[in-house]
Amino acid sequence: MKIGIVGYGNVGKGVEQAIALNPDSELFAIYTRRDPSEITPVTKGVQVLPMSALNTRAGGPDVLILCGGSATDLPEMTPALASKYTVVDSFDTHAKIPEHFSKVNKATEKNKTVAIISAGWDPGLFSLARTYMLSAIPAGKTYTFWGVGVSQGHSDAIRRIPGVADARQYTIPIDEAINSVRLGESPDLTTRQKHKRDCYVVLKDGADAEKIKNAIITMPNYFDEYDTTVTFISQQEMDQKHSEMPHGGSVIRTGLANEKGNHTSVMEFSLKLDSNPEFTGGVLLACARAAYKMKSRGMSGCYTMLDIAPADLLPLTREEILKTLV
Repeated sequence: MKIGIVGYGNVGKGVEQAIALNPDSELFAIYTRRDPSEITPVTKGVQVLPMSALNTRAGGPDVLILCGGSATDLPEMTPALASKYTVVDSFDTHAKIPEHFSKVNKATEKNKTVAIISAGWDPGLFSLARTYMLSAIPAGKTYTFWGVGVSQGHSDAIRRIPGVADARQYTIPIDEAINSVRLGESPDLTTRQKHKRDCYVVLKDGADAEKIKNAIITMPNYFDEYDTTVTFISQQEMDQKHSEMPHGGSVIRTGLANEKGNHTSVMEFSLKLDSNPEFTGGVLLACARAAYKMKSRGMSGCYTMLDIAPADLLPLTREEILKTLV
């Protein structure tokens, strides 16, 4: 399958790395809003094209993987491109997923394309974990913890604030909350009791630090419900201390195993990632494979990872799946 990468930031580079590990895919082109001459891909000989090249569908890629930010890019980019191409995105603003789904689904009707949205690990793999856990433990509570790690979406949201030159946001789970859940105590936890957020920000010359700090800690859907710390640093310190992109987290569900309430079940799915964008790139490519298969079967419309048959994510035959995974 021929893959087009739209946007060559951290996630775009992660997708490129994933393509190199999957023989059933090839990188067709990288599409960018920047000057294409400024981009040097890792993949030898791959073409770098302006976004305007996507206006012509003929002879293009089989699937576009959209690597823009959820704050401002994907809400416009995904519907626009889904009207012409089969696409995959990593839209991760949980509260706005129903709205995003509706817009993209409508866009796919134009040319009967396939779109898979909100792919990655949360939303994405963690969404699947919550689904499987709920099905197995119907009487219980599900908890999701993120970090310690850099949130790309939240970091991008800070960088979009006027006056910000660069930013990293670390999500930090609160140990007391996780330990209580793992013990099966089923605590009632507020958003603020589960996580805190640490932000490191480089200001542009002349920027108002206090105004930017207030814009961060009051940002809806990102920071307003958390204890948030904002630290202003130099670009040199950012490059030296915050250049890596680790992340991870856990989904845990606890609940009753019988009506008497004398047995408790605990299920947990967790990730520990040295590189958040490289792992996310791998998940996005697996979803591109699924979208490619779904399109080849005549399907169209917008989907999430909950709608994908697990086998469609794999480059394996039915016989290989039955023999090695079931």
